[in-house]
Amino acid sequence: MSGTSLDGVDVVLVDLRETTPLLLGTFYGPYSNDLREALLLLHQSGYDELHRAAMLSNQLSYRYAEAITDLLRSAGVFSQQIVAIGCHGQTVRHCPEMEKSYTIQLVNAALLAELTGIAVVADFRSRDIAAGGQGAPLVPAFHEAVFKSPNCHRVIVNIGGIANLTNLDPHHAVTGFDCGPGNVLMDAWCLQHTGRTYDQNGQWAATGQVVSALLEALLSDPFFALKPPKSTGRDLFNLHWLGKKLQDGESPEDVQATLLQLTAVSIAESIHTHCLGAEEVYVCGGGGHNSLLMSRLAEVIRGGVVLTDQLGIAIDWVEAFAFAWLAHQAILRKTGNLTAVTGAKGSRILGAVYPA
Repeated sequence: MSGTSLDGVDVVLVDLRETTPLLLGTFYGPYSNDLREALLLLHQSGYDELHRAAMLSNQLSYRYAEAITDLLRSAGVFSQQIVAIGCHGQTVRHCPEMEKSYTIQLVNAALLAELTGIAVVADFRSRDIAAGGQGAPLVPAFHEAVFKSPNCHRVIVNIGGIANLTNLDPHHAVTGFDCGPGNVLMDAWCLQHTGRTYDQNGQWAATGQVVSALLEALLSDPFFALKPPKSTGRDLFNLHWLGKKLQDGESPEDVQATLLQLTAVSIAESIHTHCLGAEEVYVCGGGGHNSLLMSRLAEVIRGGVVLTDQLGIAIDWVEAFAFAWLAHQAILRKTGNLTAVTGAKGSRILGAVYPA
């Protein structure tokens, strides 16, 4: 899995032969600054972008293959023992609300299969979009499979570049949707003003004050008022979007503090509005490492929050685990989307299979 944050690739080795999925190994491979910048440039139209996208798909495939090889070597497992690789690819466009919706995740899946000698399942979002869905979020089906309780109403909040939630009410169908920005705006603002790719533990944000007028302006975006199903990405939440909301005079650290509060408040309001009666809230994703964000979430979410580590899967590996599970579903010809989450007109088998 390589997500909106563009920090690197998360790889997990998973045994799905038993009822309870087993995590056997993990590996993280960071992106180089050059790769990250090249991917960022592709989020907007530019010169020769088809060629650049194709070359980056190849480059990503080599990076993914290296990470997979490193994980298998450290785990003492041979490639012949692996049934399939589930590869989400790197999202550079996600436009589910357009008249002719589309989504683009970069990876050369055929090359990845060739490099690893392992079958690859990729292109998970397109089938759902073809069926009239948003194509995201896709992890709620996995959350249901591994985190749902028969007697406790849980909410799973994934805070990556974008924040999304899964509503696991034992008495109703599973729902889920994107809440809004997770780390994407905080990371971009931090990089622009400090040169650092992220604000560790929210230390820089802690030096600023929340600007109420700015927070109100940010929350006034129509996305936050949309009813689910809904999904989003950098196509909406980016520095250009932020710049249109800023007024003269805000200090950079005050803007950072306000962006952190935006993430916390938009998640909390999503839970309070659409997850009535929630008893437990669990956080996964990189945002779980931001101690200031976690403390703000605890303040604005009734009952507080804990990490998915307490449910048996550490926060850094939940999303990669989900795409291993989705690949397994595709190999078994089982559906992977939840229509109440994506809005698709029916359940669909997700992903295209590239044999080894």
